[in-house]
Amino acid sequence: MTTPRRALIVVDVQNEYVDGVLAIQHPPREQSIANVVRALEAAHEHDLPVVMVQHQLPEGAPVFAVGSHSWQLHPQVEALRRPTWKSATKDKASVFAGTDVAGWLAEQGVDTVTLVGFMTNNCDLATAVGAEELGLAAEVLSDATGAIHLTNELGSVPAQQVHEVLMVLLQSNFAAVATTDAWVAAVQAGEPLNGSDLGTSATQGRAAYAG
Repeated sequence: MTTPRRALIVVDVQNEYVDGVLAIQHPPREQSIANVVRALEAAHEHDLPVVMVQHQLPEGAPVFAVGSHSWQLHPQVEALRRPTWKSATKDKASVFAGTDVAGWLAEQGVDTVTLVGFMTNNCDLATAVGAEELGLAAEVLSDATGAIHLTNELGSVPAQQVHEVLMVLLQSNFAAVATTDAWVAAVQAGEPLNGSDLGTSATQGRAAYAG
């Protein structure tokens, strides 16, 4: 079993997701942030490369306006920042779109990215999908991420359902999904997380809903 060369990518753990229009609804945001902190502490302990990402829009934007309270990282995360960690800003969903993050990861010899932060239903999903094109394995920590309630012309879905469905979807093809506890144990052991695949998930799904 090959030891993965991991990097932890902390996606947009900004104040907007705590007290703004986009406040995370599930899992409870303070619980998710506490698990982000635990993941950062484990990454530091095991000398993993870390990327700290902030979504950034121009001054005057309703959310994530550069320099605003909405744009700033959550204080618990900001307090852990270290000079050796990569900092990046983005204006699209994927961490890789229009940034130099992919190049920096290649320089570090990274083959696996672990995603924590927000949101499950936007930037985490886009980044996990984007990793495939770059030849990177992806991991998503289910209790260190989070979703929001969604309502539009097609219907209404509560945050818990959004989050849980997307965790199953990610596990089926795009990422290995685990809790923070399981990930920390895997990092300590130098082992990859166990993901599924689309064929297995489809076969098991057919069996589960047969008849």
